[in-house]
Amino acid sequence: MIEKTAQSVANLGYHAHIYYDPRRTRALAERVCAEIDEKFRVEIDGFRDTPVGPHPIANALVIFKPEQFEHVVPYLMLNRGGLDVLVHPLTKDAVEDHSSYAIWLGNPVELKLHTLPRGRGGRLPGGVSA
Repeated sequence: MIEKTAQSVANLGYHAHIYYDPRRTRALAERVCAEIDEKFRVEIDGFRDTPVGPHPIANALVIFKPEQFEHVVPYLMLNRGGLDVLVHPLTKDAVEDHSSYAIWLGNPVELKLHTLPRGRGGRLPGGVSA
């Protein structure tokens, strides 16, 4: 039985975490992010070369609005260059966002979910407020 419906879960945007190896594949991650930004005008919120929060390996953060999902995610599916990508919504529950609501492109990375707040977490897309 489905307990939550599309009407009951407010989604304010998405994050795509593009995982990379700082020594071997950072340049590829930079290229993928530049291409996404050029094509879809998303927000690139930096490259984290060390583990941060629930992410145990380096990743670049891409932030985009709900109306961009249908363009950004299919593009990443086909143009991620073999990098693993986590796509998750931004709802009122950061733990659910990174687990139950998550979409993985490539191989899943084991996240440290215990580091996440039970409430809303993460930066919203520009122009979107909670």
